[in-house]
Amino acid sequence: MADSCPARHEPTLSFTQGLIVGQLSVVLILAAFIKFFIFGEAPSPDVAASLRATERRSRTLAHKQSLLRLRSPSQRVGQPLNRKKSTVLRSPPTLTIGSILSKTYYNVDSHQPESLDWFNVLIAQTIAQFRSDAQHDDAILNSLTKTLNGDSRPDFVDEIRVTELSLGEEFPILSNCRIIPVDEDGISLGSHAKFDPATAARDGTRLQARMDVDLSDMLTLAVETKLLLNYPKKLSAVLPVALSVSVVRFSGTLSISFIPSNPSQSTPTMMAFNFLDDYRLDFSIRSLLGSRSRLQDVPKIAQLIESRLHRWFDERAVEPRFQQIALPSLWPRKKNTRGPDDAMADGGAASSGLSKGKERDSSVGADGREQATLRHRRPLGDDEYTKEGSLRSLSRDTRI
Repeated sequence: MADSCPARHEPTLSFTQGLIVGQLSVVLILAAFIKFFIFGEAPSPDVAASLRATERRSRTLAHKQSLLRLRSPSQRVGQPLNRKKSTVLRSPPTLTIGSILSKTYYNVDSHQPESLDWFNVLIAQTIAQFRSDAQHDDAILNSLTKTLNGDSRPDFVDEIRVTELSLGEEFPILSNCRIIPVDEDGISLGSHAKFDPATAARDGTRLQARMDVDLSDMLTLAVETKLLLNYPKKLSAVLPVALSVSVVRFSGTLSISFIPSNPSQSTPTMMAFNFLDDYRLDFSIRSLLGSRSRLQDVPKIAQLIESRLHRWFDERAVEPRFQQIALPSLWPRKKNTRGPDDAMADGGAASSGLSKGKERDSSVGADGREQATLRHRRPLGDDEYTKEGSLRSLSRDTRI
């Protein structure tokens, strides 16, 4: 019986040795985390920008190829709308892309790009006025604080306080503007189809303006908050955090086009804009962790925040995604008219109000004579300076 029992395996490590191995494993994991996450060197801005540009370009090409595969010749033929036309309003000739280009003397194949110097001046005046209004009004600061502390703020983040907000001093420079034809999906026709002005409207082709944008400035947003550890009990640990994010450089290509209105669906004319995937956006991110022993400018934190900001921008305004803005009606209306008559009317109302105010300020005494009030006091004569108890008399005697 003793020979049939299997041999019992003794543990190769004792309890003390296992404890030491476990502690060493934890120490090695913490050391690797601190070395590669806290003190790890982030890639250079040029390398990071090149990697992001390659990723965006591959994503855009995949989207265009999928659209081209799904298209069929039958999808390009539009169905005419059977609706009753007015017999009073004279029907204008059919408006096509070719007629617009011919009447404006613009050739998409040979026209030279424009500099847009005049447009840069208008944009600079608009931005300067916006910055001036922000200096005297805390609306942008209150709105930003409300947005940061909205419902999307996680539970482990304390109240966010804005400590610095700078709108910059420079202005964007737009240049090299050109008009190109694109299809209904915003894809340029130069790569897969030939532009035909006669059939552009039927094929859903529209004109798109593309211009280069360059901005070198310092747009800064600095915030302070606290990271809260609510496990195993609430507020087990608190870590103060201070972040400063600055946009130092942006360069890219802006695309603007108009989507015509559809009366059958009651949709207004839309302006669509986005940026091509070859843009460059550089940030300067500074961080400060802790209250006593502070850890400054952690590279991995800057890398995570920069990656998150690029993703936020790509998901909203980089092709194939775009932003749409509904345009108001440009038909002249009386309520929108302003002119010199309105200024005169405002001045008359002001003068009338002033005269009424003077009448209200004056009062009539018991003897029937009008007496002056504190706001509009009538001038006193020389004989009245000598009245007893008069402040004018006291001041005059002092001067003498």
